[in-house]
Amino acid sequence: MTMPDTPPDGFTRFVAETCQSLRRYVQRFVGSSVMVEDIVQEAYVRTYEQGRKVEQPKAFLFVTARNLAHNAHRHERIAATDLVGDIDSTGACFDEGRSPEDGLIADEEARLLQQAVERLPPQCRAAFAMKVFQGCAYKEIAGELGISTKTVEKHIAKGLRETHAFMSRRYQLSGKDPRRSHE
Repeated sequence: MTMPDTPPDGFTRFVAETCQSLRRYVQRFVGSSVMVEDIVQEAYVRTYEQGRKVEQPKAFLFVTARNLAHNAHRHERIAATDLVGDIDSTGACFDEGRSPEDGLIADEEARLLQQAVERLPPQCRAAFAMKVFQGCAYKEIAGELGISTKTVEKHIAKGLRETHAFMSRRYQLSGKDPRRSHE
């Protein structure tokens, strides 16, 4: 299928012929139907802008959509790591089974962990958060971040080392470890 000579009519036909299969294809990569529509629209815009330069517009369209979906998914994951541990500062979320003191201690630990993670370099923080908070496998993290599995291992080891050191320093400065005070 080549790009039609009459852009508006021909492209409309091209969209009609490919739209449903493109939506299904993009849906496999992203969960949100809004994101699917955004990616589909952007893929069509980019394909249209290339015009007759593209020898196989359908292939170009699907590759473009896949790349956009991959980028959106990666951006979503990285953005999620920037918000790691957002905590209700009012302390309003206490489990029914724990005391207010235990809740405050847990909130303090979460706040310190958030600070520790935020201090990590961006790619290290992303890999560390994906492993620790989302339970992703090293191979999956490597694919999402576009790095090798060995680099993921190094980032996670560094993340563990640095967050542990940060937490230890903070507890030593305060003179007590709230994790042990209620034992």
